[in-house]
Order: sequence, then structure tokens, then C-alpha cells
Amino acid sequence: MKREIIKYYSTNRNSPEVTFQEALLQGLAPDGGLYLPESIPLLTPGEIESFSSKTYANIAFVILDKLIGNEIGKPDLLKLCHDAYNFDVPLEKVYDRNYIMRLDQGPTASFKDFAARMMSRLMQFYLSVENKHLTILTATSGDTGSAVANAFHGLKNINVIILYPSGEVTAMQRKQMTTLQDNIRVIAIEGKFDDCQRLVKEAFRDQALSHINLSSANSINIGRLLPQSVYYFYAWSRLALNVHEKAVFSVPSGNFGDLMGGLIAKKMGLSIDKFIISTNENKEVPEFLKTGIYRAIRPSKNCISSAMNVGDPSNLARIVDLYGGFMKETGELAVIPDMQKMQKDFFGISVTDEETRNTISTTYNKYNIVLEPHGAVSWFGLEAYLKEKEKTENQFCISLETAHPAKFPEELRRTINFDPPLPASLIGIENKTENFTSMENDYKALKEFIIMSK
Repeated sequence: MKREIIKYYSTNRNSPEVTFQEALLQGLAPDGGLYLPESIPLLTPGEIESFSSKTYANIAFVILDKLIGNEIGKPDLLKLCHDAYNFDVPLEKVYDRNYIMRLDQGPTASFKDFAARMMSRLMQFYLSVENKHLTILTATSGDTGSAVANAFHGLKNINVIILYPSGEVTAMQRKQMTTLQDNIRVIAIEGKFDDCQRLVKEAFRDQALSHINLSSANSINIGRLLPQSVYYFYAWSRLALNVHEKAVFSVPSGNFGDLMGGLIAKKMGLSIDKFIISTNENKEVPEFLKTGIYRAIRPSKNCISSAMNVGDPSNLARIVDLYGGFMKETGELAVIPDMQKMQKDFFGISVTDEETRNTISTTYNKYNIVLEPHGAVSWFGLEAYLKEKEKTENQFCISLETAHPAKFPEELRRTINFDPPLPASLIGIENKTENFTSMENDYKALKEFIIMSK
């Protein structure tokens, strides 16, 4: 029986529904909203249970095939999955049934590799079939830029322009973007990540750029979110005792794309009891969960967990939508979501830099486990949840580590006097030549750059 193609709608509800291919290549909906699937397919318990004997790539194939449907042939999709996912996903036991999932073994040592590699291959597939060209315009607070640059580097149908806040990414993160060149162009914006994100959104809305085929590789693009649902299924399949056991996931959160991947997994039938939303001092979402009132943090606070320095996360509009609400682009809640359901599903917590450093230190000394700042924020959130809820040792918990410790050597030397060895993907990068453009926080300047780069 032939399945119907899943349609994707805009969270602003003022654009026509589109196919996955259209949503992927457009990035942002014409009305400025973010795309979500009109319906999320439900996996059977048997399908989920079968994942325990499947490789990561094969699990990805099953999930993405359900979400994309007939838009791409099964043999082609399977080939893309195996090409994208050729690295390990370590699951490290800390104590009892509390684990760390290390999403840092990809080519840029960041969890963003899981989304960027799959998205780039899907885009190139569709563009090659139709012999079209695309310009990717994306903002980064750290790891997105390096993952996107690596994933799209050398693709003949795609040019990439990456914006990052000057002085707010590590030297390693910057060099992972600025040393590739070719079809990759990088701009250091004199501002915050939220400024970079605002400039990107303004370009998408600018009719004067309509002749340029623009798309995004930020988590505003649905092509980023769908692949991020896979590692929740993978971790559960390796660690759960039975098909009915519910997991608690602690998710370090900035722009909330990672959490959205988890929510999609839960909607598809994965047994998840609770999401711990662990943020740094940009605590707009934990405060929203407590009060029901959303106030963006402008400018965002600069914390050592730099990829999470987001004061007005785009994906909150998707989360609000999933819970029956409606959020305007201004951040105003036009329709209040089901706060009672959100408070049941989420545990929100904000973690200071001091608490982050203390967590790195205590986890290293107590368990001989090395965490980087983002993973430390996540682990602090998990421990706070377990303490507050007085959970027993039987609680099944997975904390996400989203970057390799070697990407934060200065912080780890300072905190635990440990110099993390470089993974193979990062060796020699410090000696490569950088090439990037410095730019004021000015849309007119960015627009000129986009036109000249076409």
C-alpha cells in the first residue's frame, strides 16, 4: 500500500503546506515561520524493539523513511544514511543506571554532525536530480558553523555563508569554519548570536534577494531536526531493559533544536518519561516553564558553554506549537500552550558558569569522567532533577554530551589540570590558514555580501 506524502506546515500558519523536499530547501517558510510535519508517524513497539539489533545508520533509515515517506526511494535513502553515519556513538555508564551519551565522534567532534551530514546529503540529492543551485545562509553560536562547513564543503550545487558572533566562539570552533574555504564563506559579526540569527531571518524575508535560492542549515530548518531524533532511539535501544521502560533525557539547550529532535522521537513512540532542559545563564525557557511568561534575554549572556548562548531560541515556537500554543516572531504568546502538560514533560534548570566548572571538577574527581562545559551543564541538570525528585537507583537516565572535551582545552586545563587529547578530526587544524570577513551588525552590509557571493 502506497503511503501518503507527509506535508509540512508553518508555525505562523500563514503559508501553504509543502513537501519535505520543499521545506528542506526553503529552510524558513515564506511567512517567517518554522516548518513542522502535519502528522508525526507512530512506530510500533515491535519496530522500536528491533532497533536493538540494528546499526545506527539502519535505525536512521527506518526513522527518516517514516518521516520523508515516498519522496525519496528506499535504496537512495539507505545509501545516504550509511554515508552520513560512519562513526561511533559511545554510551558511558557513570553510576547505577545513569549514562552519558557522547555525541562527539563525528568529523567536527560535535553533535551537530548528526544533523548537518544527513541534511547536506539530502539537499545535494534533491539539487542534483533537478540540476539546481542553493546558497546556505546560517548563523552559529559555535558548533553549528563548523559542522555545517564540514558537511557542505566541496558540494558542487551548494555555497555556504556562515555568520558567527565575533569573540564568542572558541579558537577551535572558529578554525573549523574558517580554514575550509572553497564554497564556504565565513563572517564574524560584531554582535551576539541572536543578532546573527536575526540577520539570517531578515535575508530570508527580503524580496530583493528572491532571485537567490536561499536556504538555512540552522535548526530553523526541519532537515536539521529530523536526523536529531535518531540518537534518542539509538541510546534507548542499547540501554533500556524492555520495550516499555521509560527514559529520562537531560538535554543541554540553547536554540532548542536538540530538544525538538527528542520531542519528535517521543511523538513517534519512544518511551520517554521526562526531558530535563538544562540551560546556562540564558534561562528564558526554564523561567517560562515556571511562570508561564516568556521574556527573551537581550543581549544574551556570554557563558563558557558558548554554543548555548541564546537568549531568544527559534525552536521555542515549535515547542509551543506542539503543546497547542502559538508564538509570534516577536516572542509574544498569542495562544498560551498547555503549560500543565509542558511542566509534566519538562524539568527546566539554569546552570551558572561556577556550577558548570564545579561539575566538571567533581565528575572528574569522583568518576574519572571528563566533561566539557555543555555536557557539564547537562549532567548538573540531571543530578539536580534526581535530587529534587528523590529518584531511586532504578531510574533510567541519559545525559547528552554535545561536544568533544578537546574543543575546550583552556577551560579543562584551568578547571581540572587536564589536557584532553585531540581526536583525529582536529589534529593539525591550528596550523591551517584562516579566511573570514569581519562585519558590523548591519543587514545592508550582509545583503551586499550575499549578492556579491552569488
